[in-house]
Amino acid sequence: MANILCTGIATLDIINTVENYPAEDDEIRIIAHEKRRGGNATNTAVVLSQLGHQCHWAGTLANDSDQHIILSELQAFNINYDYCDFQAQGKIPTSYITLSQETGSRTICHYRDLAELTFNAFKKINLQAFDWFHFEGRNIKQTMQMMQWCKQQYPDIPLSVEIEKPCEAICSLFSFADIIFFSQSYAHSLNYTSAHDLCQSIGKQYPEKIISCAWGKDGAGASLQEQYVWQKAVVIKAIDTLAAGDVFNAAMIDQQLKKTSLKSSLQYACQLAANKCQRQGITKLSRRN
Repeated sequence: MANILCTGIATLDIINTVENYPAEDDEIRIIAHEKRRGGNATNTAVVLSQLGHQCHWAGTLANDSDQHIILSELQAFNINYDYCDFQAQGKIPTSYITLSQETGSRTICHYRDLAELTFNAFKKINLQAFDWFHFEGRNIKQTMQMMQWCKQQYPDIPLSVEIEKPCEAICSLFSFADIIFFSQSYAHSLNYTSAHDLCQSIGKQYPEKIISCAWGKDGAGASLQEQYVWQKAVVIKAIDTLAAGDVFNAAMIDQQLKKTSLKSSLQYACQLAANKCQRQGITKLSRRN
């Protein structure tokens, strides 16, 4: 078991399941309605907890009526939130999600009115207690300072970062990470047409780092020391793809902590992400293939 610190966002997810995604100006009936905790960093922590690790979450929460939904699930998975910065003003970030029963796709409209975690708050954390640091690539200036601080204080503790969405100066985070998780949408924003192209291009700049890129229903690729490996996705009918990327990232972290080869890590991560896509939510995930 490893002690892992996940830094990033927690959200309230309001999920409306429909038979198929509506066209503009359609009026359709919702099949199912649910509120649950979301957010990339806490999703990753919940999965890692199921894989046998002790997880801590660092982020911000508003003192509003929806707080209990997030905290109760963190408690259920034994995720420590002592490093949460509770804000007197603002609202818990909320994602309004339309989930298509026909394809498993999810469409998200996100609302945020809450301050992000600051470097000054992060500096109060006892980093010595951890075996791995994981960050979301958001709140770039503050996150860069956090990552740099981790590497300055404890350079031998592995550090990963998720690069999901393009934003200004996000590439400034790359140099501080040992593993960089890129999304397909980020790759597309840079005009890469395959995981191979992204991994090979960025891998040449950072050959000592693991460069990983999940490519949706096709699979995932990764490179290290300019050696590229690819894992084809498990063929399934998706029920719910929400948070599949977070499951993939958590599985990769788990396998790298266990010193598994890059190829085997990709195989396991793709399998666990496929298992997730065949069920609602990210609970009751299998620990092994």
